[in-house]
Amino acid sequence: MPRYEIRAAGKDDEDSLLELARLLNTVNLPNDRTHVAELLDHSEKSFSGAIADPRERRYVFLVWDRKHQRAVGTSLIVAQLGKPRAPYIYFDVLSEEKYSHRRDIHFHHTVLRLGFSYKGPTEIGGLVVHPDYRLSKERLGQLISYVRFVYMAIHRELFQKEVLAELLPPLERDGTSHLWEALGWHFTHMSYAEADLLSSRDKTFVRDLFPRGVIYASLLSSDAQAVIGKVGAQTRGVEKMLRRIGFRYAERIDPFDGGPHFMADLNEVSLVRDTQRARIGSPITEARCRRGLVARELASPPYFRAIVAQFETHGATLHLEPALLEHLELSQGDEVWYLPL
Repeated sequence: MPRYEIRAAGKDDEDSLLELARLLNTVNLPNDRTHVAELLDHSEKSFSGAIADPRERRYVFLVWDRKHQRAVGTSLIVAQLGKPRAPYIYFDVLSEEKYSHRRDIHFHHTVLRLGFSYKGPTEIGGLVVHPDYRLSKERLGQLISYVRFVYMAIHRELFQKEVLAELLPPLERDGTSHLWEALGWHFTHMSYAEADLLSSRDKTFVRDLFPRGVIYASLLSSDAQAVIGKVGAQTRGVEKMLRRIGFRYAERIDPFDGGPHFMADLNEVSLVRDTQRARIGSPITEARCRRGLVARELASPPYFRAIVAQFETHGATLHLEPALLEHLELSQGDEVWYLPL
């Protein structure tokens, strides 16, 4: 039987998710009990279909350690960023050259331009793995990241054509953002932490208070300029994974901290293309052929469950060992989805 399973998160997971939120404390997963409770209620209603408009849905996934009965990793899908009450806000990173023939002086400027979208991309985020499990041989960070693409492959019609991943830039040990100190604070008089938390509920203050037009990065401190579009040490592994599966830097950054935005066409992400639909065949005694994520949907909580398993396929039929069939509550002929690893 597998020690770990990945499943949809619901209201009963509040304490487990809050423990993980304390490790990262980002806009998608802040260390705030009220926010976490609301997020899990939203997630359960998203997986169940109780939220009718798919653009309003948010899906939270957990890695569950069955041995110790605890959540050890989490990730998130935001079905659509950018709505009339909460636009997707970003800085486009542009280049501009200036040259004076008379003085023979040439400058290359990085220019930031505030942008908005009221029908933005799907976002993947909220990726956290408990520090005690980050070096596990099961590669739990990879699994909790990949499972989002399995779910999007199953329900492509529920998500936007473009998918966004926002990576953390270099931050100081105390969480200080040099870009925010050099720019955002002067237009909001909020700390980075205050603005980050507020933006999880309402981003209109950025639209209302930030300057329109362009901002020349050369007017900012050297520390602020150095983080624009840069990936922090803690997310370089994520950047490598994203590039491998089809994401690219979009010359766009977060207006709070300068973290880079990576984008991909959903249908061109390799993990989405590689996810296959199958029917359960007869049980097998021992599977040696293939290894991957095997997922199924349920009519009741948790609504979605996946495990890493050895399996065999023959055409559109997938064969598992009896113990795994029992764990996933699968019978011959049931529909499953699998992603080879």
